[in-house]
Amino acid sequence: MSARTPPFAVAASLLIAAPAAASVTPADLEPAFTGTVISTYPDGRQGKLWLNRDGSYKGQGRRGHLSSGRWSLKGDRICLRQSRPVPVPFQYCTDVPDEGTTSWTEKAVTGEQLQMELVAGR
Repeated sequence: MSARTPPFAVAASLLIAAPAAASVTPADLEPAFTGTVISTYPDGRQGKLWLNRDGSYKGQGRRGHLSSGRWSLKGDRICLRQSRPVPVPFQYCTDVPDEGTTSWTEKAVTGEQLQMELVAGR
């Protein structure tokens, strides 16, 4: 990813099968640790996000640029902070979708409406 496509646009996404009504735990995100979160932008291009159990993530923006950073949980929200290629001085936080949800819509940090999907495999 690049400064032109914040990694959070891909991430704005996240996640995965966890109950939105209660505090989310890392165990609730298990499907994301073995899958790929795909963000489809209005222009049809796609970004990808991979969460790791150790609290790190990697992403590939819709222009093919790579990024990485750390994720954390705050209540029923997942928060992402990019560290590469350029550290970003803020976190992007978004609600975790309801348990069992594998596709949903999300708003990117850029304001664009994204179609999100959690697919099996990396």
